Amino acid sequence: MHEPSTLPVMVIDDEPHLRITASQTLELAGYTPYCFESAEQALAALTPDFPGVIVSDIRMPGMDGMALLHELHSRDATLPIILITGHGDISTAVEAMRAGAWDFLEKPFAGDQLLDVVRRGIEKRQLSLENHRLKAELEVQQAALGPRLVGRTPIISRLAAMIQRISQVEADVLLFGETGTGKDLVARAIHERSGRRNSPFMAINCGAVPENTIESELFGHEKGAFTGAVERRIGKFEHANGGTVFLDEIESMPMALQVKLLRVLQERSVERLGANETVPLNIRVIAATKVDLKAASEEGSFREDLYYRLNVVTLPLPALRERREDIPLLFQHFAVVAANRSGLEAPTLDSPAIAALLAHDWPGNVRELRNLAERYVLLGAAFDYRLDALLEGVNADTEEPTLPRQVELFEKSLISQSLARYHGRVTDVCRHLGIPRKTFYDKLKKHGLNADDYRHSSEP
Repeated sequence: MHEPSTLPVMVIDDEPHLRITASQTLELAGYTPYCFESAEQALAALTPDFPGVIVSDIRMPGMDGMALLHELHSRDATLPIILITGHGDISTAVEAMRAGAWDFLEKPFAGDQLLDVVRRGIEKRQLSLENHRLKAELEVQQAALGPRLVGRTPIISRLAAMIQRISQVEADVLLFGETGTGKDLVARAIHERSGRRNSPFMAINCGAVPENTIESELFGHEKGAFTGAVERRIGKFEHANGGTVFLDEIESMPMALQVKLLRVLQERSVERLGANETVPLNIRVIAATKVDLKAASEEGSFREDLYYRLNVVTLPLPALRERREDIPLLFQHFAVVAANRSGLEAPTLDSPAIAALLAHDWPGNVRELRNLAERYVLLGAAFDYRLDALLEGVNADTEEPTLPRQVELFEKSLISQSLARYHGRVTDVCRHLGIPRKTFYDKLKKHGLNADDYRHSSEP
């Protein structure tokens, strides 16, 4: 639960002295009181996710406490409302409780009575909000289509939001990222979240198809179009009609073929080799590259007009070193997948293992991390290998971070994981980590973290 100092209490009463007395009592107990002389003023200031409780007099000019109770419950039935009744007005108190009031206070009331009912109301409110957050998170996860990005850092949350938004429009997309950053996964995620999800997803690695057959592979050919063309072949573009074509390593496509690809993108039709008619296409093209296509076009190794045609929507993918706090979570995810596939038990990560993961530079990005996790599941279980030993060989070619840097990365990862676990709730994080709030905020500033980034994050 939150500490009182982080939580607001609304006090609504037309009597100034009662507002002042209640405000002083709440402030001394560490709450943050907000006082209003009318129900109308309080309603105007109330937000849907208000984390505190309402304390209101029943008898007020204009909207009275009972009308306020009904209005608030129509907005949020879980919001605790404490009504103040006049001396001996038991029938009004009973009516208020039947109408859904959390509790009531009878004038005159002592300060400790106010604090006791507020404390219990706060506890109820926090449980309600937590249940709401968990329910919303579960609904998002259940509604998510296709592959999911694993990670809780702000940069990956923003990427997930962009994927969701891009999937709903029909523009072609250019993915830009280093080898192993998950361009294929992102392309599939866009397809599976789009209206084309029930149509083909055709992935083509432009760098893996032989140059002398790539045109036929992409566009197809008619019987007799060239020596060896003994029958008609439907190309991958035509086969993907209605769906998505993913062109990986687009930078390796031969220059002559780039001209034909440009025509396909512009006209949305394809002409098989040896044919005289074009076939209309209803496709979305997602291209991926690990090089700067703008620079490549300026150097003459990539067509400038094709670059601008592909560059309708560009989605940069972060390298793993740019989101190190996700590394332990990603590793555990891949380890569980590998363990389930192999019928083995997924290993848990201890502090030395996490430190070893964070110290590595990961030039192969997520793909390298996944391979290591799978190797660790297989070798670690059979031969009692330690994770740092498996990493020793790949770390030999990279400069090992200093001890202070490793400690810094480890600390940042723990704070980030705790922020994600408690949805950015500072009090819960401080209690979990066992550090004072002042120290915690100093560490947030040091590591460039922001608790607000973790409060409404979600992953596809």
